[in-house]
Amino acid sequence: MFSTYVLAQAQTLMPDARSAWLPVVMLLVIAVGFAVTNIIASLIIGPSRQGAGKSETYESGMVPFGDAQKRFNVRFYIVAMIFLVIDVEIVFFYPWATIFGPYSASTDPAFAGFSTVLLIEILIFTALLLLAYIYAWGKGVFRWE
Repeated sequence: MFSTYVLAQAQTLMPDARSAWLPVVMLLVIAVGFAVTNIIASLIIGPSRQGAGKSETYESGMVPFGDAQKRFNVRFYIVAMIFLVIDVEIVFFYPWATIFGPYSASTDPAFAGFSTVLLIEILIFTALLLLAYIYAWGKGVFRWE
């Protein structure tokens, strides 16, 4: 009986699935439309001249020298991977926030404990990522010698 009540209350807190996806679909349509519009506009408006100066390599105003196949320090790749991990972490925060909002604003005592569980889950998730960041810092990834 109690679980049926909790499920019924949860369904009233959450919006309809189709209307919840509408902003995401609109954002994707706008993003693709913006990208396609910019590409087509640059092809139509932009100059299409070719020459020796345009086909030459540009190195911030300097004459390029040496081989382009130099080895990079592995730290650059590790920093890029840490950036991707933090980027993915931000992607996980958005769905958590959309679930946490209605439950934390609810005055129903059946959901009071659930918002606390959600908060503890995200704190553990953030603590694990912070621990990985501290580990990478201790390994000397961020020391630029």
